[in-house]
Amino acid sequence: METEIKTLIAKIKKDYINFCTNYGEKELSGYHAETVANFDKNIGIKEGNKYTKIVRDGSVWGFIVKEDGPRFSKGDILKAATWSAPATNSARGNIYDDDYSVAWTGPHYLK
Repeated sequence: METEIKTLIAKIKKDYINFCTNYGEKELSGYHAETVANFDKNIGIKEGNKYTKIVRDGSVWGFIVKEDGPRFSKGDILKAATWSAPATNSARGNIYDDDYSVAWTGPHYLK
């Protein structure tokens, strides 16, 4: 699970770089290079009993389910409802699948 969470964080960082460079149309320099460095430095994880919390700049990006349960599978990506709890209406993807979609602002909804 550790490798998959690192991959998720890399996808989040890549989306932030794309946002700052207007998807490659601008060079990453000056202010934007500084904000990317700060973003990179301030994203991390906090382990809980049921979930791994992805945090950035003092906000919760989302949660990853640690073990299979009645509603969710291990690795499911959940949107944050509060600082300490995920939204449990539906999973936004699973870190063990290759086709999940995320943004630097949070998990995307499933279609």
